[in-house]
Amino acid sequence: MAGARRLDVAAVQAYATSIIGNVERVIVGKRDVVELTVVALLCEGHILFEDVPGVGKTMLARALAASLGATFKRVQFTPDLLPNDVTGVQVYDPHRTEFVFRPGPVFTNVLLADEVNRATPRTQSALLECMGERQVTTGGETRPLPRPFLVLATQNPVEYEGTYPLPEAQLDRFLLRLSIGYPRFEEEQQISVNLQGHHPIETLGPVIDAALLPTLHEQVTEVYLDPSVRTYAVRLVQATRTHRDVALGASPRGTLALVATAQALAAMAGRDYVLPDDVQRMALPALAHRIIVRPESLLRGQTASGILTSIMAAVDVPLAPRS
Repeated sequence: MAGARRLDVAAVQAYATSIIGNVERVIVGKRDVVELTVVALLCEGHILFEDVPGVGKTMLARALAASLGATFKRVQFTPDLLPNDVTGVQVYDPHRTEFVFRPGPVFTNVLLADEVNRATPRTQSALLECMGERQVTTGGETRPLPRPFLVLATQNPVEYEGTYPLPEAQLDRFLLRLSIGYPRFEEEQQISVNLQGHHPIETLGPVIDAALLPTLHEQVTEVYLDPSVRTYAVRLVQATRTHRDVALGASPRGTLALVATAQALAAMAGRDYVLPDDVQRMALPALAHRIIVRPESLLRGQTASGILTSIMAAVDVPLAPRS
């Protein structure tokens, strides 16, 4: 399959393996989450973490930035946060007798938007515009954001008092929705050992060059997708729109996210072609947050993840393409 294409999946695999191994020096026992974070990085997408406090979201973001040798900034979203606090503001400089632009925290490589649902919709929209357009326009001038630009946004799935839930159209802007979750007993023991003395994040250094990411992203888009596997991915998405328990199914952007992340997962495994297994593994993190379950179905205990699982069990899986 790869004979006619200039595709170097070995480079993608080596890149991903280096990042994952370095991040796991800080994040214990969460390899699946770390791998999916790297998938989003290779796809130049953004991640929404729905998780309880204190499970390592900030450390994951910092470790990822350190592994890339990239810049990292964190913004605590609160109800009084203004759009300019995120994007930047024009300030009058009396010495130069003109307005100058002071960049906001979005001008970074890795941005942690902590508790994004606590900010007002206006501020949320400012961030999500930066995510979608990868640029900031102020004072009639458009300024591009650096590459790579990865937003890791968090929201607490338990505390909803005083929050502004992200609407469906904004949730759709996130490539993946992930949850780190609590560590197992042995993992928590290891964490307590690791944090005696100096924190591992303090000695974490870069293992790869962030400037290579745009090239690797192009490599990922060249991973072969057999027509039968593409059809399988589309059928999964289409099935979310006709399911009796779903009020709003996944959008075409969901199809693109599912296909792109499956390609990245295949490249990370050293393959130049996508397997149905890749599509199945990415279905929940790529599609579940794009599905709105009917209220009456929620009362019966139905969830978006459960519905997707039932859809995957019902849709015929194609034969795996041969390399």
